[in-house]
Amino acid sequence: MTQTHPQRAVHAASLRDPETFWTHHAQQLHWHQKPSRALSRSTKTLPSGASHESWAWFPDGEISTTYNCVDRHVHSGNGDNVAIIWDSPVTGKKEKYTYRQLLDEVEVLAGVLREEGVRKGDVVIIYMPMIPAALIGALAIARLGAIHAAVFGGFAAKSLAQRIEAARPRAILTASCGIEGAKGVIPYRPLVEGAIQASSFKPEKVLIWQRDQLRWNNPDKLDGQRNWNRLVKSARMRGIRAAPVPVKSTDGLYIIYTSGTTGLPKGVVREAGGHAVGLSLSIKYLFDIHGPGDVMFCASDIGWVVGHSYILYAPLLVGATTVLFEGKPVGTPDAGTFWRVVAEHKANVLFTAPTALRAIRKEDPDSKQFEKVASEGNLRHLRALFLAGERSEPSIVRAYQGLLDKHAAPGALVVDNWWSSESGSPISGVALRSTAGHASPQPNASQVAPLPTRPGSAGLPAPGFDVRVVDDNGTEVPQGTMGNIVMATPLAPTAFTRLFNDDERFYKGYLKRFSGRWLDTGDAGMIDPDGYIHVMSRSDDIINVAAHRFSTGAIEQAILSHPEIGEASVVGIPDPLKGHLPFAFVQLKKPTQSSSLPARPSRELFESVNALVREQIGAIASLGGIIQGQGMIPKTRSGKTLRRVLRELVENGVTGEFDKEVGIPPTVEDQAVVEVARTRVREYFESAKDVKAKL
Repeated sequence: MTQTHPQRAVHAASLRDPETFWTHHAQQLHWHQKPSRALSRSTKTLPSGASHESWAWFPDGEISTTYNCVDRHVHSGNGDNVAIIWDSPVTGKKEKYTYRQLLDEVEVLAGVLREEGVRKGDVVIIYMPMIPAALIGALAIARLGAIHAAVFGGFAAKSLAQRIEAARPRAILTASCGIEGAKGVIPYRPLVEGAIQASSFKPEKVLIWQRDQLRWNNPDKLDGQRNWNRLVKSARMRGIRAAPVPVKSTDGLYIIYTSGTTGLPKGVVREAGGHAVGLSLSIKYLFDIHGPGDVMFCASDIGWVVGHSYILYAPLLVGATTVLFEGKPVGTPDAGTFWRVVAEHKANVLFTAPTALRAIRKEDPDSKQFEKVASEGNLRHLRALFLAGERSEPSIVRAYQGLLDKHAAPGALVVDNWWSSESGSPISGVALRSTAGHASPQPNASQVAPLPTRPGSAGLPAPGFDVRVVDDNGTEVPQGTMGNIVMATPLAPTAFTRLFNDDERFYKGYLKRFSGRWLDTGDAGMIDPDGYIHVMSRSDDIINVAAHRFSTGAIEQAILSHPEIGEASVVGIPDPLKGHLPFAFVQLKKPTQSSSLPARPSRELFESVNALVREQIGAIASLGGIIQGQGMIPKTRSGKTLRRVLRELVENGVTGEFDKEVGIPPTVEDQAVVEVARTRVREYFESAKDVKAKL
C-alpha cells in the first residue's frame, strides 16, 4: 500500500506513544479523580523468586464504571434514550428500559445490596439467566465499588461451587429459574443450594429474582436467602438508594473465570479504569457504535467475556442501545430469530459466534429465513456481522457476506475478530470506523473505507495489542510462517494484568514459557505479509506429522471446502511411523439419521475429501481417517469446539478403551453429544482391526 490506512496508523500510534494515545481516550470519560498519567511500569517479584514486568493503566485515577454507563447519560440530557431492549422469545416477553429508568433500578438495587452487607471491594457472584435483572445487578454491584463474578446460569453445582471457593463472595445474585430453548425451564434452586453445600465457603446472602415460570418457594424462611423482588419493592417505598462509589483505576470491576478440562478455574481480573477507556474506544473504533441512536445486538451471554463487554458495558459506556436476547439461534422458535431481532430492533451490528451461524445454516441451508425477514422487514440499517469465539471458516464468511451485500447497509461487512477472556476486547479485527482512534482525524477521514476483510483471517491488531508469532524458543518467525501467537507487554488497557489472588499462576500460565519476553496467548497461527493475523488453532491443537507442524484449523478449512461437508473437527491420531496423523470428525450438510449412517464414510467421500487436504495443505497432511455422523461434535456454551475431548476419544479408540472416561469441561453445551461421539468412535474402530485396514 502506498498510503497508510487509518487503521494501520492508529495501531502504530498506540504502540509508539501509549501515554499520549490512551490519555486522549481517557479524557472521553468522567473521572472522579483524573489520572496524572496513562501508564506506569514496574518489576514484580514473586514469593517463588521469579520476577516479571508489571504494568498499570491510569494508576492514580478514580472512576465509577456505573456512573459512566448510566448517570452520565441522564445528566447530559439523554435519559429518555433507550438503554436496554430485552427480547425473550422463550417467554414471549419484550421490555425496554430508558437510561432514566435504568438509573432508578440500579440506584435502588445498590441500596438494597448495601443494606444486605455488600461493601466496596466485596465480591458478589451473579448466577443469572439473560434477563434485565442480571444487567441491573452487575451495574448495582459496580456502583458500590464491589466486584462481580458472573457464572453462566445453569452451570452444574460442582462448577459453581468451585467459583464460590475461589471468589469467596459476600453474596450471590440468582433467579428462580432459567429457560433453555427446547430444554425448557431449568430450576436454579438445586444448583445454587447444591453448590453452597459443596463449598467450604458460605456466602452470607443469596438474593433470588422470582420469575413467573417457576418460583423459588419461601426463600426468606431460610438463613441468608432473600426475595430480591420484595427487597427492591421495600427499598423503593422507603427511599433507599445508593450513590456511585468511585474506585481506583487499578481496582477490580469484575472477575471472569476461565476453565479447561483440568485444574481449578482461573480468575481473570478486569480493572476498572483501563476497561472503561479501552472498551469505549473499541466499540466506536471496531464496531462503529458511537452513541444515541445506535443499536448493538450481541447474541452472547453475560457468563462470557463477550457478554460482559458488548451486551453490558461497551454499549452503555457510549450511550447506545443494547439488545439483551434470551433464546437460541435455532429453536426459539426457528432459524430466523436472529434476523427477526435485527430487523425489529433496527440493530446496526450483530455479534455472534461462528457456531451459531453453522447451526442456523444447518436448519436453513438456503437462507430462506434470512431472505424472508429481509423481504418483510428492513435490514438496511445492519452495518456489520461480527464473529468471535473460534475460527470462522472462509465458506461461512463468504456466504453471509453475500447476504449482507444483497440486503444490508451499503458496504456492510462480515468481520471475524479474535480475543479472549484475558484480553477483554478484540485483539484483532477490521475496524469499521478506524478514524475513531485518532486524536486529530484528518479532514474527510470519516469517509475512509475500512480495510478489506480476508475470509479465514481475524484481521489486523487492535490498538494497544503488539502481536507477534514466534517459534518454541521465542524467536520471531518470518511472515507467513506458523508458530505460537504471543504479545509484547504491556497489553491494551482492557486486558488483564493479573489473576485473582494468584500471581504465581499468572506468571507460570502466561509469561514463564517465554521467560517474560512475550505473553503466551495459547493460540497458534501466522501473520501474513500484509499484517493480517490468521489464528488457526490452540497451540495444543497443532499436529506434528513426521516433524511437520500442521494446524487443525487449516486442515478443517480444506475439509469444509468439500460441498457435502457442513462441519468438521480435526484431531491427531497416534501413528507409529509419523507420530500423528490428522483424523477428522465430519457432519454432512444434508441431515441424516445417524443410526442409518455408517461411522466410516464411503471410499469415494474419503478420497475426495483427502484430495482437498492434499491439494490445499500438502500430501504429508493426508488424513488418517474420517468418522461421519450427526450431533457428535461437542462444543462449549460459547461455541468453541472441544477438540481435546474428541482427541481423547480417538486415542482411547486406538487402544480399544472405548468406555474410558475423558475430561469433559463444565462449559460443555450438551454432554450427550460426547456420548454420541463415543459411540461413533467405537463403531469406527470396531469395524476393522487397525487404522490402516479402515482406509
